[in-house]
Amino acid sequence: MKKILILAYDFPPYISVGGLRPYGWYKNLSEFGIYPIVVTRQWENKKGNKLDYILPSKSDYKIIDHNKEGTIIKAPFKPNISNKLLLKYGEKRFKFIRKLISAYYEFIQYIFIIGPKAQIYKEANNFLKEEQVDVIIATGDPFVLFSYANKLSKKHNIPWIADYRDPWSQDIPIQKYKLYQKWCSFFEKKIIPQAKTITTVSEFLKIKIMELTKINNAYIIYNGYDEDLVKMTSHLSQNKDKMSVAYMGTIYDWYPINNFFMVVLKFIEEYEPNNFEINFYGINKEVELKELINTRYKKLEGFINIYPKMQNSELLKKIATDNLFLLFNNYSFLGTKIFDYVALKRKILFCYTDDFESKRLKKQHYLIEELGSEFQHLQEDMLKSTNSAIIIKDELHLNDVLKELYKEFSKKRTISCDAVNTEMYSRKIQTQELAKIILNIV
Repeated sequence: MKKILILAYDFPPYISVGGLRPYGWYKNLSEFGIYPIVVTRQWENKKGNKLDYILPSKSDYKIIDHNKEGTIIKAPFKPNISNKLLLKYGEKRFKFIRKLISAYYEFIQYIFIIGPKAQIYKEANNFLKEEQVDVIIATGDPFVLFSYANKLSKKHNIPWIADYRDPWSQDIPIQKYKLYQKWCSFFEKKIIPQAKTITTVSEFLKIKIMELTKINNAYIIYNGYDEDLVKMTSHLSQNKDKMSVAYMGTIYDWYPINNFFMVVLKFIEEYEPNNFEINFYGINKEVELKELINTRYKKLEGFINIYPKMQNSELLKKIATDNLFLLFNNYSFLGTKIFDYVALKRKILFCYTDDFESKRLKKQHYLIEELGSEFQHLQEDMLKSTNSAIIIKDELHLNDVLKELYKEFSKKRTISCDAVNTEMYSRKIQTQELAKIILNIV
């Protein structure tokens, strides 16, 4: 059996969609003749919020777990001074100092093995001194893992694969910091051509990466869904008491959430339903959302529930009882939640394809250079091919759709969804595709 060393910073039990991708590999690769060894960090998950990312580990030593699927090496984690200040004094104090310290590590980590993530490299290197593997794969972000994989590749003469979950120097948030963007671009162009190949999550990202780094070969491995977790929800029925709409995960600045609430408010004022609700799960803007509701949409308070982050197994069980899923337009990006949505076979409300407010927000916040029009509706294409969604043009269309769906629910106590062709997006199938790439390399 071939062996692969996987560098993955985000990994369960840390609650992050970024950790689900390498976990799917770890869980399934052995079925296809490859033994995975994951090098990650120790996670505590004490806070249930973003502070979990910087909490120190309980142990100062590595922890190794051997399971039937493979091996997990968990490196100890020590927060830097910026992290310690944040943990001790909160977000409002020492902002400038914390930013300076964080910036220092973000820049210097590509030159020296230093900073909060350096222990990943050290534990991987120690392992390779004693054991042989056939290939290394690093999944980013954090993209310093690509630098680590490249160094390990040269030191131990092992081919490596760069796996992009998101763009590196071309990512939207990084465009605001021109110096850092140029810094990352320099190292991306330097490091990535030394990889044996790259994998990424969509055709759009594949082309953007190839254009920047001038590499000739790249493969698409979709994020996919966990078929075992989906099977665990198969016995769960839709909510029959209330027509419930679910949304999970990140709310980006270009999402027309205000517009969506405005339409929902009109619907509620017209129908005065006592059996309607919207459930938000593990969102990143809980404070902002509550403030928006409190100041502008007070009438929605009794119709909206906000739940904290939870493990993916719990989350899927929760949303499987909802009747509808809400998905905002990410244009050139597929995202992750879309795969869980289509797998659970609940009707998806896809907002929007041609809405004035959405276009305004996109122009203001969606800071990435897009390709041709065929790459600007990847979600819509997938939703149409799986027959999973109602493709909503604008707010007027959404208003009509909510009325029709509410009539359907009032009559049937359920919302129909006749999704097809979803199986190809399972993580097992996607891992099988990755295994083919790996075996072709070694």
